[in-house]
Amino acid sequence: MKAAVLEAIDKLVLKDVPTPQPGPGELVMKVQACAVCGSDLRIFHHGNPRVAFPQIVGHEVSGVVDKVGEGVTKFKRGDRICLAADVPCGTCKWCTNGLGDNGAQNYAIGYQLPGGFAQYMLINKMTVDYGPVATIPDTMDFEEAALAEPAACAVNGLEIVGMSAGKTAVIIGLGPIGCMMIPMARHMGAAKVIAIQRSAKRMEMARPFGADVYIASETEDVIERCRAETDGEGPDVVITTCGSVEAHEQAIEMVAHRGWVNLFGGLGKDARNLSIPSNTIHYKECFVTGSHGSTPRQHRIAIDMIAAGYVPAKKLVTHRFPLEKIHDAFAAVEQRQGMKVVVNP
Repeated sequence: MKAAVLEAIDKLVLKDVPTPQPGPGELVMKVQACAVCGSDLRIFHHGNPRVAFPQIVGHEVSGVVDKVGEGVTKFKRGDRICLAADVPCGTCKWCTNGLGDNGAQNYAIGYQLPGGFAQYMLINKMTVDYGPVATIPDTMDFEEAALAEPAACAVNGLEIVGMSAGKTAVIIGLGPIGCMMIPMARHMGAAKVIAIQRSAKRMEMARPFGADVYIASETEDVIERCRAETDGEGPDVVITTCGSVEAHEQAIEMVAHRGWVNLFGGLGKDARNLSIPSNTIHYKECFVTGSHGSTPRQHRIAIDMIAAGYVPAKKLVTHRFPLEKIHDAFAAVEQRQGMKVVVNP
């Protein structure tokens, strides 16, 4: 089969590799869609402690069960499925309490486990038994199904801050995750959603996702504007879906008393530390947290939300490439040419 194999930092090679065969308890999936995530680019350029070369990366994946190993009863050949990234080990205290993305091993597809930038993909027994492998409805296409992975991360982020009826939510950063969170926050009860973006081009791409207010951070004081939009109180929830230290600081400054901040967007290793007076948190009695990844339960919720139309995943897909043009797909993401870029092996 053809696969895009990451052989070293900045060395992604399209090559013929053996087609995987399932062992007991395993599946082989014929990949139909694998979307490119920003973390794929970070692995490509900088590596990751969990990724040993050579490896096939890619974790926003959907496809069809092609072969079923001995003993598998949950799935059969021909099932349409999709996967999320984080795979519970199934035995540690975090996994047995439904919080597998916090397990010490932190297993993930496209990291320790082979990913989806290939024609076929092995799904090991641990993933079949405990992981985020889910069937998808016939009404959902494979590109939408692949985007259930980032949507599950968004579900995790919104759950952690207690998104609920009547709250005002601010989302800073209108990439694919930020755009997903606009309708998701609304579905979870947000009375008002305020969206903040620096790039004017990205702002225009985000408008169809239906925030109540759009604020350009290059031209406005976002803290003062958000306070004005909330009768001087500040928003109840602020989520930073961008990798900006300044956005993290602004989020803590603008949030309401007893409000929640989720530093969702990860920062690069060379990013400076946050610079914010601890008294800001002390006197506001606000809550500052982070989130990463998702659980199988949240992945199922994301699939259901996409299927019900609460998350217009199809609108997010702006570029499509065959596996043979994997480098062009990575370049499209890196150059911010659109929203979601999907590789169709």
